[in-house]
Amino acid sequence: MPQYRIPELVCPAGGLPALRAAVDNGADTVYFGYRNDTNARNFAGLNFDRKAMVEGIGHAHKHGRRALLAINTFPQAGREAEWRAAIDGAADLGVDAVILADVGLLDYASRRHPDLRLHLSVQGSATSHEAINFAHREFGIRRAVLPRVLTLAQVESVIRNTPVEIEVFCFGSLCVMNEGRCWLSSYATGESPNTVGACSPARFVKWERKPGQMDTRLNGILIDRRGDGEPAGYPTLCKGRFEVGGATYYALEEPASLNALELLPEIARIGVAAVKVEGRQRSPAYVAQVTRVMRAALDALGEGPERFTVRPDWRAELGKVSEGSQVTLGAYNRPWR
Repeated sequence: MPQYRIPELVCPAGGLPALRAAVDNGADTVYFGYRNDTNARNFAGLNFDRKAMVEGIGHAHKHGRRALLAINTFPQAGREAEWRAAIDGAADLGVDAVILADVGLLDYASRRHPDLRLHLSVQGSATSHEAINFAHREFGIRRAVLPRVLTLAQVESVIRNTPVEIEVFCFGSLCVMNEGRCWLSSYATGESPNTVGACSPARFVKWERKPGQMDTRLNGILIDRRGDGEPAGYPTLCKGRFEVGGATYYALEEPASLNALELLPEIARIGVAAVKVEGRQRSPAYVAQVTRVMRAALDALGEGPERFTVRPDWRAELGKVSEGSQVTLGAYNRPWR
């Protein structure tokens, strides 16, 4: 029987309660961000100031878990010092790694803090081993997070051709773009997740209640219309419904959560180092529920991949927190690509 390496479980923390929920329910690693524009999940009421970071990192380390800081937006002209200060702060806090997207920041971190472990963010849009190996050669990255647009065969090809650890998403919202290269929100609002940390900045979102329906607008643009009681996810352009050729439907992407539970044996077989749960914008209850299920699944995988099966209660638990109450294997299950 081949020797499987059980992937590390990396879970989101949008605040201290979520961080504790992740650690206490079996995450190997938690990731979080500053409460500012350096963070690609910069939502109001979420994230960490320095005091909360000290407490959160302490909680993780006390339980033998790792803490990663995401500084994964791109510095804006004239404001580079803010992003560099964030990296300096991360090194001072003693995080186990910093997750970076921008090559300028990777260069700064590798030169200023040579002992700081660097991970290439999914926002870096590295979909090939050539791109990953460049970042490894030039900046010494130790891990790369792959965008959610690759098949498992493509992921395996990347792993075979790089010494860098590879991390992939196993659960959470999907992104139709190579992360870090989305201009949809910027087109509509002038801001984007690449710059201010939100696909649909809250100040541009407006819900309009009408008899029997709810309209959702982004900077005045109608992006969806739902009937009373119809489930709705976070409103983004890529997951809006539009009239195309006389029909109204999800023109770009239907809201659904990636759920790779059934692929965990194959993910382990091809040598993935870590599986990541998306959702720093989600509640502590979400984090606890998903972490608990993924921990149980990975532990079951460790007992022998040939005996691994997805339990119905795992599916049911994850179905409760899936976007749009739907799940998909995403690009992982597209053999034609």
